[in-house]
Amino acid sequence: MAYQDAYRDCSWIDFETLEKFMFDALRAFGVPEGDARIVSDILIESDKRGIDSHGIGRLKPIYLDRFDEGIMNPVTKIDIVRDEAACAVLDGNNGLGHVVGKKAMEMAIEKARRYGMGMTAVRNSTHYGIAGYFVSMAVDAGMIGITGTNARPSIAPTHGVENMLGTNPLTFGIPTDEEFPFILDCATSVTQRGKIEVYGRAGKDLPPGWVIGENGETRTDTAQVLVDLTKGKAALAPLGGLGEETGGYKGYGYATVVEILSAALQDGKFLKDLNGFDADGKKIPYPLGHFFIAINPAMFMGLEVFKRVAGAICRELRASKKAPGAEKIYTAGEKEHEAWLYRKVHGCPVPKSLQKQMVELRDRFKLPYTFAFEK
Repeated sequence: MAYQDAYRDCSWIDFETLEKFMFDALRAFGVPEGDARIVSDILIESDKRGIDSHGIGRLKPIYLDRFDEGIMNPVTKIDIVRDEAACAVLDGNNGLGHVVGKKAMEMAIEKARRYGMGMTAVRNSTHYGIAGYFVSMAVDAGMIGITGTNARPSIAPTHGVENMLGTNPLTFGIPTDEEFPFILDCATSVTQRGKIEVYGRAGKDLPPGWVIGENGETRTDTAQVLVDLTKGKAALAPLGGLGEETGGYKGYGYATVVEILSAALQDGKFLKDLNGFDADGKKIPYPLGHFFIAINPAMFMGLEVFKRVAGAICRELRASKKAPGAEKIYTAGEKEHEAWLYRKVHGCPVPKSLQKQMVELRDRFKLPYTFAFEK
């Protein structure tokens, strides 16, 4: 299980209660019922699968606080800017990224059913939760899913120290003939802010090499790093790490690919224009861009053939010779499946810092909850 050390002071809450609480909190902020169901479904899916950085921990600081600050709209209005045969461009009008993201992937899937491939791009959106949710939509439709999004500046270019690129995940969902699909959902940085927040809630120092300071030194002071990332005094290392020796230029390159595809296809904002502040330091919206691709294997050699070969590749990888002391070789999506098997019985871990947020939201809106951790 990921982040085991962070579970020491956690209360375990069942899926239904946690999802319903998030839904009720969103409704209290004026999010329409259908949209609140989409958002709470995406957030609980993250917690179900052990991605603790993007579930209940994101609810207040990334969504509800931004409603309070007036920099994100609780009611999402989606405009179709352009709709061609296999492609489309949507405008999220600074609403909830989850809602516009689901619509965009649904359109890509429908286009792929007809043309074999479909792609949509989104402008003026916001944080859309776990990217893996959207590629899972394609997998459930018997297709390959791909998505990416830019984000507020966090990653320094190779040989640089200034945060320029977002964590910019490049995410794939691939159907297989196994119990779980192949889903690769990760940032193009060594880590991402959500995981640093998890370390912060656990009171842990960061591993060396995750974060670079403005003078080129590695940073491990978690609490101050979270502050300095927003001030431009610290930056995340790209995948591969600092410099070229360990391949950091590769992560830098992939992050740039995602930045270009997220912005250029829809003529949107990029790099420093996504930092969330105006020239006077006032908070403003983060007009993010996303892209969504669906590929229909039925248009190639057929879905069953594709799933059989994809599954065989995964099985052969897991059956290969292990390193001394290693217990198991995994393929992408397997750990998340194991987390789901465990958590569907035990629930999701909620640390004390998030328990406090839940109580504050409950009391503010007089929601009818008495949590187990209060007893």
